[in-house]
Amino acid sequence: MSVKTYAKAVRDTIAAEMRRDDRVFLMGEDVEEIGSIFGCTADLTKEFGRERAFNTPISEAGFVGAGLGAACTGMRPIVELLYMDFSFVAMDQLLNQVAKTRYVFGGKAKIPLVIRGQQGIGRGNAATHSQSVETIFMHFPGLKVACPSTGRDAAGLLRTAIRDDNPVMIFEHKALYPTKCDVPDDPEFMLPFGKADIKRPGTDVTIVANLLYVKRSLEAAEELAKMGISAEVIDPMTLVPLDRETIVESVKKTGRLVVVHEAHRTAGWGAEVASMVTEEAFRYLDAPPLRLGTKACPLPFNVDLENAATPQVSDIVEAARKVCYR
Repeated sequence: MSVKTYAKAVRDTIAAEMRRDDRVFLMGEDVEEIGSIFGCTADLTKEFGRERAFNTPISEAGFVGAGLGAACTGMRPIVELLYMDFSFVAMDQLLNQVAKTRYVFGGKAKIPLVIRGQQGIGRGNAATHSQSVETIFMHFPGLKVACPSTGRDAAGLLRTAIRDDNPVMIFEHKALYPTKCDVPDDPEFMLPFGKADIKRPGTDVTIVANLLYVKRSLEAAEELAKMGISAEVIDPMTLVPLDRETIVESVKKTGRLVVVHEAHRTAGWGAEVASMVTEEAFRYLDAPPLRLGTKACPLPFNVDLENAATPQVSDIVEAARKVCYR
């Protein structure tokens, strides 16, 4: 084990996989000199050269399409988007080409393509650089969607994604990059897709969260414990595939559900989880499921307003108390 930041865990995993398999290469905006905006690709060009770690033009549709073509011909590209907000510039490539190519060719084509980048609040980056957009990509079959909440999870999920023969989108969070944790040094360390992680066991209420909100939910669980409420915190890890069984079994035990995410509350992935629990565990529920998410407004530049628009630890605590004491 080594203590690493989230950003260093991402960087070291990419490097290890590039050393292991010369078909793995990296491309994206500013990945060379500055190592991308948060240092997740630092010094990779120095080690592997510009043939395997290189800058792209400012054309997300172009280099996502290039990644797809490379994957179709046997390479294993990692495409970095500077901000996941910029995925919208490449939507035709992502949704009509990347997601569908293997199906169009009857499963004969392998698409080992990883598309990763950061998103989210915490720096006052405003409306077009702070969105949480993972929910959108759950809707289109053919894409796997991963959301690591710790450096350990980032390393394990990224390695699994790189070795997968299907396209994977990995959503990281800018506010998590400086956070530190123990990361296995094992070059074969992988985390399976479709397996949630119970970050904290509990008996009174199930809280399901991803990315930054795993951290905030764990903070809320500490506050709830002081009030005599035992909260179970579940990180789905991957939204596609989604570990339905772990979530449903937890709710059958606790009888209560709170889902919290940074994506907008309206039609966010929390609605899918709440619907799933209602369909599969309705008779176990002691209270209606509650969903927390960002308010229906573009994210503000002002950090105080950003905080007002997004769920805080106090909001998670209040939601858990509400389902417990309704």
